[in-house]
Amino acid sequence: MNLEQEVKKFMESKYSMMKASNYQLQAKETAIFPKDKALEYLTLGLVGEAGEIANKVKKVIRDGNRLNNPKQNVRDEIGDVLWYCAMLCDWLEDDMGKIMEDNLAKLRSRKERGVLGGSGDNR
Repeated sequence: MNLEQEVKKFMESKYSMMKASNYQLQAKETAIFPKDKALEYLTLGLVGEAGEIANKVKKVIRDGNRLNNPKQNVRDEIGDVLWYCAMLCDWLEDDMGKIMEDNLAKLRSRKERGVLGGSGDNR
């Protein structure tokens, strides 16, 4: 086994590195919603879960460290957001990992061109 393989094996054993595509496939096994209203259902679910993250953060601002494990609370909600993102990718018949790669490429391009800040989709 070469050094690269040893490092990869070590990292995989030390850290869970689920690939987005694999998550998407496994998440689909738990998908129960009306397929004829998938876009509406998934979009509303995503916004709802993102709102729950915002609510947890609001409570941290309001109550400070008196909340029970605020990082874990936010982490749990992020997991729910990811589920809805995965199901939206599935509805698009697209690969979540590919969408993530494309997004990073877009952001890198904007950074290189000095237009990472600002507004507008096509910059």
